[in-house]
Amino acid sequence: MSVVRGRDRGVETLTLDVPRRRNALSGALVAALSGALADAAADPDVRAVVLTHTGPVFSAGADLRDPPAPEALTALLRRIVELPRPVLARVDGHVRAGGLGLLGACDIAAASTASTFAFTEVHVGVAPALISLPLLPRAEPRALARHCLTGERFDAAEATRTGLVTAAGDDVDAVLAPMLDGVRRASPEALAATKRLLTARVLEAFDRDAAELTALSARLFASPQAREGMTAFLERREPEWVV
Repeated sequence: MSVVRGRDRGVETLTLDVPRRRNALSGALVAALSGALADAAADPDVRAVVLTHTGPVFSAGADLRDPPAPEALTALLRRIVELPRPVLARVDGHVRAGGLGLLGACDIAAASTASTFAFTEVHVGVAPALISLPLLPRAEPRALARHCLTGERFDAAEATRTGLVTAAGDDVDAVLAPMLDGVRRASPEALAATKRLLTARVLEAFDRDAAELTALSARLFASPQAREGMTAFLERREPEWVV
């Protein structure tokens, strides 16, 4: 099972559970997560969704051996943004590339101080095209430019400063607890209406740019440099363009 479901006092927890593959976003994992989110959206007893992980990696981004179709990943990100319940990310590990797109789509993201982050796309010959849809309206532009262009690793404090993470602390569950208490105390209709207000600009980006960025992602993943970059990554060597 690639997504494990749990329920506690109206909060549905969806756990990415492919630690042997670093919870990389394969076609199967994207489909399983999309289905679990659809079920949560249809269940009136679900007040909020927590997205978390097993193992030391929240998500390593796209599975280079079995990448999801760009259209499927775009639809998954939009489903998170459009879900009529708050979606909170719980991160206690490392987040790379497309995994940061999941964080960007979530309404709230809590992380442990041990977590690390990196936009590694440029190092394998692609661009953070699809994940830019939820991230560009929400993250600090200059910091996002630095991290997307360099692929540098950064810590939870920097992720919080730049808006990729809402709050961080030594114990991620202690950080998350007051947030979950808040949504449990909130009116379900008020939560849905408030989320629509907060996500309006993000959904405008999807409406305006999703088709173009989906095509760009497909084109880049099929390019010779992407093939070289992904092969080099899997072979644990530097790609040919490194100087």
